[in-house]
Amino acid sequence: MKHIPENTSKNTHNVVAELLLANPGHKRVLDIPSGAGSFTQRLLSKKIEIHSGDIDNFMEVENPNFRQGNMNERLPYEDGFFDAVVCIDGIEHLERPFDFIQECSRITRKEGSIIISTPNINSLRSRWRWLWTSHHNKCKVPLNENHPTPLHHINMMAYQRLRYILHTRNFEISEVTTNRVKAISWLYFLFVPFAYVATSFVYNKEEKDPVQRKVNQQIKKHLFSKALLFGETMIIKAVRK
Repeated sequence: MKHIPENTSKNTHNVVAELLLANPGHKRVLDIPSGAGSFTQRLLSKKIEIHSGDIDNFMEVENPNFRQGNMNERLPYEDGFFDAVVCIDGIEHLERPFDFIQECSRITRKEGSIIISTPNINSLRSRWRWLWTSHHNKCKVPLNENHPTPLHHINMMAYQRLRYILHTRNFEISEVTTNRVKAISWLYFLFVPFAYVATSFVYNKEEKDPVQRKVNQQIKKHLFSKALLFGETMIIKAVRK
């Protein structure tokens, strides 16, 4: 079998596959953007009907279920067609992430899933970089505006924002995890109590709606999980309502 580079952070494909395969009901899955097809190749041997989609055909593995599709526009699939959609390191490249999640909601059956990985800008390490440079980790310098490319990270996604998009488009987050925690990330552990106190103070002071206050407690719980405080990549699984 030809080796196809994963083209993402270490262990991301392993974690995404584990989340996906934990549900035996995931029989028809969309891998988008599929890129060269590394994740598609992983699933071809799992008795899963795997569909691959991308703006162009970059596939290095044969998959008759490949279709071209622009993730900023309507996707070429019927309503409720998939049991799950997997989007590995794709959403941060999109001009219209709200529309993409809406399309994922349309093409995913009820109680199906979406699994998204994206650089974790909620990590303390990334926030520290932002404090001093106004740039997050994984997007350390200004984008080259003279040579725009789909590879640019034009929509870095914080957990709070991605949750809002998912929860307002018929998804509900069920799991938040990460690919790995690098040793250097533990250096920022000392900032956790200060961040927790500051976040709690602002949430309590600014939010008056009692219902939203309860929601904010759920959000804060995820924000102060090991995955988001120290993880390299944010990996989220959400269920279609």
